[in-house]
Formats: sequence, C-alpha cells, structure tokens
Amino acid sequence: MNSAVALLRTSVGQKLLMALTGLGLLLFLVVHLIGNLYLFQGPEPLNAYAAWLKNHPLLWPARIGLLAVFVLHIVGGITLARANRAARPVGYASRGDRSFDTAASRSMWLTGLVVLAFVVFHLAHFTFGAVLPDAHALVDDQGRHDVYGMVTAGFAVPWVVATYVVAMGVLGVHLVHAGTSLIQTLGFHYRYGNRILQGAGLAVVALLVLGNLTLPLSVSLGWAGEASAPTTAQVHTGVSP
Repeated sequence: MNSAVALLRTSVGQKLLMALTGLGLLLFLVVHLIGNLYLFQGPEPLNAYAAWLKNHPLLWPARIGLLAVFVLHIVGGITLARANRAARPVGYASRGDRSFDTAASRSMWLTGLVVLAFVVFHLAHFTFGAVLPDAHALVDDQGRHDVYGMVTAGFAVPWVVATYVVAMGVLGVHLVHAGTSLIQTLGFHYRYGNRILQGAGLAVVALLVLGNLTLPLSVSLGWAGEASAPTTAQVHTGVSP
C-alpha cells in the first residue's frame, strides 16, 4: 500500500494513473455509445433498454466507480499540469524549440475543461432533467420513462444539437492526444508498433466521435426519430390518462 502511494507521488505514477483512468473512461464511452444506438431501433428497444439499466442492481456501484475514475483522472491531470509548469517556469524561446509538441498537447487542459463542462451539461440534460424538463418527464404507454421521446425531443432543438456537435469535436481532439500519451506512458516505443497502435487509436476515436454525432444529427436532419412524437407519450403526472 505504501509503495503504491509512493509511486503515485511521482510523475511516472501520476502518468500511469492518467493512462489507466483514461482507459477506463474510454471503455465507458464505447459501452455508452453502443447503448445509445438503440435509438435507431425505435422507441420500444430504447425504452426497454433504459428501464433494464435503471433497475439493474449494479447501476449505482457502477456510477460511483465511474465517478471515482473520473475524479482521479481530473486530479491527475491538474497535478501533472502543475508539475509541468513548475518544471518549466519559462516558456520556450521560439516555436521551433517545441516542434515536437502538437496543438492538441498544448491545449490539453483546455479541451479537458470543455469536456468536463459538457459532462455536466449532459447529466443536466438526460439524467437530472434540468435542460428541457418537459421532455425529460415523458412516459411511454407502458408507464416507463420515455427515453426515446426525451432524446429525440432534445435533438430537435438546434442549440442542443450544436452543443453536442462542438463537444464531440473537442472530445476527439482530447482523445487523440490522450492516446499518444497513453502509448508513451505504457512504454510502446518501437517504431512500427507505435504506428499500428496510433492508427488503431485514431480509428477508435473517429468511430466514437462519428458514432456520437450520428445521434443528434440524424434526429436534427430528420433521418431518425420521426416517430419520436409518440401520441401515447405524455408528461407524467402520476395519474393514468
């Protein structure tokens, strides 16, 4: 235990923590996207999936674990950023001196803040119902939370769609640099292996970003969700219609 704590106090340990928590969050994004794709199957599959997930006994342990991973990732990022500034209090003399550094790397802290702000917005929108509360209160004809109606109603609002599109672009930039850092942290330094891993990482990031973009854009452009105005769905008042 003491050795683990000592390791986490070093820059190597902090980078390792960032890498492992980043992998955990990436896995969550993949699973989250797969679940969201039920949108394209219509109201019944999506609402049934959402009801199953809501009533699953492991939902809250999973949420608490995810929150812990997210907090550790944020704390690790802040710690590393402070350590880097302390180690290099004076900036580079010229841009050429840091040609190895990419724009994504230099803006990592900014993209991280934008992603954090989006997570708060996303939770306020779909989990807590603080954004578009009327849509969040919809129920289907089986008395379940009408997640399909909520999602399609939300993505029919242009500013909501624009928020998700911008956020996914920023997330993509963040993940591209995170993947590069992950490869370096885990010690993959051989030339061809790096190229293969970087290519695979870019493919995963592209699929995540494009997959998440298809949801709001498909609804906004009328390619999906036309049945989202289900005549049987109404605002839940606690009284059967």
